[in-house]
Amino acid sequence: MSRSWLILPLLLLYLLHLGGVGFLGPDEPRYAAIGREMARTGDWITPRLDGQPWFEKPPLTYWLTALGQLAHLPDEWAARLPEALISVGFLMFFYLTLESEFSPPLALAATLILATSAGWMAYSFAALTDLPMSAALGAALLITIFEKRRPLLAGALLGFAILGKGFVPVVLFAPVFLIARGKRVITLLTTLAAAAVVAAPWYILCWLRNGSAFWDDFFWKQHVARFLTPSLEHVQPFWYYLPVLLAGIFPWTPLAALLVRRKLYQDRRLRLLAIWLLYGMLFFSVARNKLPGYLLPLLPALAILLAAAWESAPFKSWWLAACALLLVALPTVTAILPDALLAGLSRTHVAFAWGGLIFTAAALAVWWLAAKTKPEAAFLTVALAAGLGVVYLKFTTFPALDAIVSVRSFWRSHQDALSSACLDNVSRAWQYGLNYYAAREIPPCAADVQTGARVMTQNRRLVVEPVK
Repeated sequence: MSRSWLILPLLLLYLLHLGGVGFLGPDEPRYAAIGREMARTGDWITPRLDGQPWFEKPPLTYWLTALGQLAHLPDEWAARLPEALISVGFLMFFYLTLESEFSPPLALAATLILATSAGWMAYSFAALTDLPMSAALGAALLITIFEKRRPLLAGALLGFAILGKGFVPVVLFAPVFLIARGKRVITLLTTLAAAAVVAAPWYILCWLRNGSAFWDDFFWKQHVARFLTPSLEHVQPFWYYLPVLLAGIFPWTPLAALLVRRKLYQDRRLRLLAIWLLYGMLFFSVARNKLPGYLLPLLPALAILLAAAWESAPFKSWWLAACALLLVALPTVTAILPDALLAGLSRTHVAFAWGGLIFTAAALAVWWLAAKTKPEAAFLTVALAAGLGVVYLKFTTFPALDAIVSVRSFWRSHQDALSSACLDNVSRAWQYGLNYYAAREIPPCAADVQTGARVMTQNRRLVVEPVK
């Protein structure tokens, strides 16, 4: 039976309240500002932030935002809508590929796991570079590993992944060469040639326009130094990504315990996916600088392995019930999310939200359905409960995020005062956010800067005071 109906609930879930909160963190407003500048100037080659060349990332995310701006979408929609649509498109491709390669039940289970996992959903909402790269790379890998004999399409997708986040997709794609045999070598070389045709023009044009400054920043600083040195201040221990990966697949985390069953890897396709997943984990773990979003391209492969592991596992009802029961923590996460994003989890008071116990009913329903040999209905029930939890999170947490984490509400309330303000020791995230909404660079406070107001931080909140 066709699962084309999946696209409607996915669209509703991913597009719901897309502009319900202003830009978050330092990257969203920064990337959105670069995309807006591209749309304004018509220069699609050199990324510019506050009028200066900015070579931290390649242009795909900026191009997507620029298209949203040219379509006259609201700020947050212009930057986030392309990401959400790419995510939904990839999920449908993901399902159709697995339905053809494995079976409809496994394809449905893997797609539900990926679509409702915390990591994939979070990055499908944010206007960042991780999701477009991960979707393009994931599609290229699925086509290549499952021998669909479409090297030109796989190469074009790999090229878009390179335009999404630089040369990391090439490193992640490299293990495919290890399984090449005979004519497959020619197929892979065709894939790489197609990738070069798609990606190389921008890199060449940007280098010709900007000279060595482009390669020095983009390649040596953002690739080599980011991997080998602690200079970018995101240093984490070697084991950092293990808890990040387990959190990223919430609420399906209990299924990870099934991956230790040796029987799972008798299937060569699953064995290859597992080897590639371990390779990716090792590569990212060895790097000195670590951020949660780096693991996003690993989630599709992990979702396939989890679905296959559950499909062949004993006590299916208990495993799914454990996933549903884990949703009990969702209201607690919702309550602490604003302060955790603002000050860090270690500085946030955590108190259990008893309202989460309502999800025990979902766990019982899942256990009963699976026990009655209706595993597909049980999986749908867990996914539905997770989706409802996300809707709850959006409508209860976004107002707080908009008020105290994003600067959008602050800007709207103090727009007149901020027209001649300076920033006094304001965090990077708020600085970039204010610059975006002001559509200009607000200067830092200094003796030689004449301003009418001073923006500063008091008790983890932004305040503005007139300069006397």
